[in-house]
Amino acid sequence: MLRIESMTKRFGGFTAVDRLSFELRQGEILGLIGPNGSGKSTTFNVIAGLYAPTEGSVRFLDREIGGLPPNRICRAGIARTFQIPRPFRKLSILENATLAAYYGASEPVTRGEAQRRAEDALALIGLPSDPGARVEGLGAAGLKKLEMARALATQPKLLLADESLGGLDETEMNQAADMLRRIRDERGISIVWVEHIMGVLMRVIDRCLVLDHGELIAQGTPAEVTRDPRVVEVYLGTDAEQVQAQVRETDAVRAGARQERS
Repeated sequence: MLRIESMTKRFGGFTAVDRLSFELRQGEILGLIGPNGSGKSTTFNVIAGLYAPTEGSVRFLDREIGGLPPNRICRAGIARTFQIPRPFRKLSILENATLAAYYGASEPVTRGEAQRRAEDALALIGLPSDPGARVEGLGAAGLKKLEMARALATQPKLLLADESLGGLDETEMNQAADMLRRIRDERGISIVWVEHIMGVLMRVIDRCLVLDHGELIAQGTPAEVTRDPRVVEVYLGTDAEQVQAQVRETDAVRAGARQERS
């Protein structure tokens, strides 16, 4: 559903993303990893319309969207979250999500329909839709959930999730990962997920892309990527064995689940 071809983004003489090409399939959860400064956020910003690509193509559902403004890309069916949530703090939780539903609607919607979409998104994420529930009462995990609910209220076909686990404890991270998988399974929303918490990320994704200095250096299943010598060198380092063990454990669990279903 998403096809990136030779996408390049330069800022003056600096190349942040260099001839990046990949595809995302319908219903897939794709991980995007790499060291700080490797081009992950820039890739998201180009797809979401904050930046226009310097070169190359961004196609979504067979339509070229590279260079379109963020509002048009959102209304075409792509939503994103941000590493640092910035809700409207003077609005309620429900009002924050309702405003997002207005913004993302491809056609004009009534206040009642926008609120219904907001309530649906909040229910999926596990946040209250009571008009009196305020943003000020949310901790780090709650703010991350609200960020996700606002994105979902736009009714996307593709979700760009940018470091959804930052600032969370272990229990909250596992809950957030399960939530992303539920969003895919229950709503059919495809996901590209940028994350640094490898153990949790690898438990959820179907495939993985690895960037370094703006270039794609590896792609494949979690098992393939975590064994790649270059990925170990530039990113995993001393954590490689631990991450590989977590991937093997996840693969064994998935294989057992497939056997039970068959």
